Amino acid sequence: MGIDEDLEKLLDNLPFFIQENLNNHANKDKLIEIVMDLGRRPEARFTNGSEYVSQKIVSWQDIDYITKRISHFSNENRAGIERTLHRISCIRNRQSLINGLTCRVGRAIFGTISIIRDLLESGQSILILGKPGVGKTTIIREIARVLSDEMEKRVIIVDTSNEIAGDSDIPHSGIGRARRMQVAKTEFQHQIMIEAVENHMPEIIIIDEIGTELEALAARTIAEKGVQLVGTTHGNCLENLIKNPSLADLIGGIQYVTLSDDEAKRRGTQKSILERKAYPAFQIAIEINQQNSWTIHENIKNSIDLILRGNYNVSQIRQLLTNEKTRLKYKKFQTHSLSLFKTSSFLKNSSISNINNWTILMQQSQIRSRNLKTKKLVIYTYSLSNNLIKEAARKLGLKILLTKEIKQASIVIGLKKHLKQNLKLKKLAKQRIIPIYTLNRASIYQVIKLFQSLTC
Repeated sequence: MGIDEDLEKLLDNLPFFIQENLNNHANKDKLIEIVMDLGRRPEARFTNGSEYVSQKIVSWQDIDYITKRISHFSNENRAGIERTLHRISCIRNRQSLINGLTCRVGRAIFGTISIIRDLLESGQSILILGKPGVGKTTIIREIARVLSDEMEKRVIIVDTSNEIAGDSDIPHSGIGRARRMQVAKTEFQHQIMIEAVENHMPEIIIIDEIGTELEALAARTIAEKGVQLVGTTHGNCLENLIKNPSLADLIGGIQYVTLSDDEAKRRGTQKSILERKAYPAFQIAIEINQQNSWTIHENIKNSIDLILRGNYNVSQIRQLLTNEKTRLKYKKFQTHSLSLFKTSSFLKNSSISNINNWTILMQQSQIRSRNLKTKKLVIYTYSLSNNLIKEAARKLGLKILLTKEIKQASIVIGLKKHLKQNLKLKKLAKQRIIPIYTLNRASIYQVIKLFQSLTC
């Protein structure tokens, strides 16, 4: 996992007494932000705690020294440093004079989204939820790079606060080949979202911090135009969106439904219940619980229905282990009461059916995984990257051997359009009774699906 942080460019703009202490600090690579308040000692905050970095008290001159070396502050009291991802936010007094600064370290972390790469390749819209500071912006910056560079998609980023691609007119290299549209004022974000689709023909739109009803409506409009969305919003889980009227439209909206006496009796619930109003704008939701542990809702529609109709929800948990392998497991979560809506939770017969289907899918996944681990696969690849095959095998915990000699192979894997033209290879494989498996395109998602289906 690589990191590009340009930390020196931030430290060079700080007063010497702070710069000197941080340059030699043992936890320099874990620095999150530097806080400077008038009349107080400067404080550095790290991932493992915070500490004062000098005995000297911050003066007006120190704050003025920094503000003159960075870009102008926007209406949201944010500024940046050219060609970097660092962000400086200010606190003002009643006379609008700056008496406090928060210097946030911006980092482009390469490889952080390997845990969800197969979801990106699925082509579905993805909503990322998490509390402030958990790393949502870092994640979607890396998503933009992977989608534009590695998957060669037309990607446009709607960058309202310049946190995704930096404060310069030239976007930071951390977003790859993705294009960036800057937003002059926060209240115009929904208009720029629509403009991006109408004027620039993107395949994917990336939006950070969807927070208003107009932005949620714009996201729905974009989804209905057939454009893939990747967005973030504040909230720990899907239930937070259900209880937030402004953002409920992202998950299909929530409405009261009045049942007849017979229907309410059949369902065993009250006559007034809550149901999802329409299809969600996003198909997949990712809850960022911890840095290396994410909860995945592979079907938002089903997850929302289960939350509204019962007191449980089945979700997938993905954990990135220290050896860079991904652990997948399914867990049944107890959901909180939706008493804020003044309605009791209920369970339809169809919900029981959904849970049974989930259980069957989990059992099949575990059986396939065990069967694959007992087989030794010697693979001959044709028109496919060996690294792609290795990464897919690593994610499933498979031990494979790649060979350049077809006579040593137990299977052949290649792209369909190329294998179709190689009659000699097909004839040789047929003579040696070596099965050939074809993929429509070179994606890790398709390779993983192939490995999982080999023992069905």
